[in-house]
Amino acid sequence: MLTCPHVHMIFAPMLATITLRKPTDAEAVAALILQSHAEARIFAFTGDLGAGKTTLIKALCKVLGVVDRTSSPSFAIVNEYRTGAGEPLYHFDLYRLKAEEELEGIGFDEYLEGGNYCFIEWPELAEQQLPAEAIRVRITAAENGVRTIELSRSE
Repeated sequence: MLTCPHVHMIFAPMLATITLRKPTDAEAVAALILQSHAEARIFAFTGDLGAGKTTLIKALCKVLGVVDRTSSPSFAIVNEYRTGAGEPLYHFDLYRLKAEEELEGIGFDEYLEGGNYCFIEWPELAEQQLPAEAIRVRITAAENGVRTIELSRSE
């Protein structure tokens, strides 16, 4: 049983909904996500601008022991970090890409097939390349600042 104060989590078949009430709980939410999906390595994040995709990815990186400064790779498309175990971790921001062919240019499939953590913001362009076991993370922000995080798989 996973528990965390200030975090509300509901599990349904192949789906979890987490309510993030305070930004300071982002690391606890990240830990819950990683613990409840320990086998997963590919996470695809969707949500409006400012919903909290990058904030949650930064928290995931911290929980995984990344000590480097993390930021959204908006212009670089992909940033590489090292986990506390020394494994590579890749953070993608596909917002600026316009065509699927651009994914080939950055070797996107090779990253996905490498077995390392891949956190992908704005994954819509890459839907055909994402494996069925990828965790879909949809973040919705309410006007009061509360975030709803929905986890699902397409398999």
